[in-house]
Amino acid sequence: MSDLTKLELQNIRKIILENENKYQKVNSYLSQVKDVQIQQLFNNIAQDSLNVKQQLISYLNN
Repeated sequence: MSDLTKLELQNIRKIILENENKYQKVNSYLSQVKDVQIQQLFNNIAQDSLNVKQQLISYLNN
């Protein structure tokens, strides 16, 4: 990992938290949806958010 400025690190942490919040909210909505297509859409959104979060954490750990 290249040297990050304090501001860059803060921004990455903010993006990680935003994606975690998005993941939690979408999962909450998912439990209330009956339509299979909307469930699939929410599942995709949740998975994408989780992937971004995990990739950024992995980047910071390297």
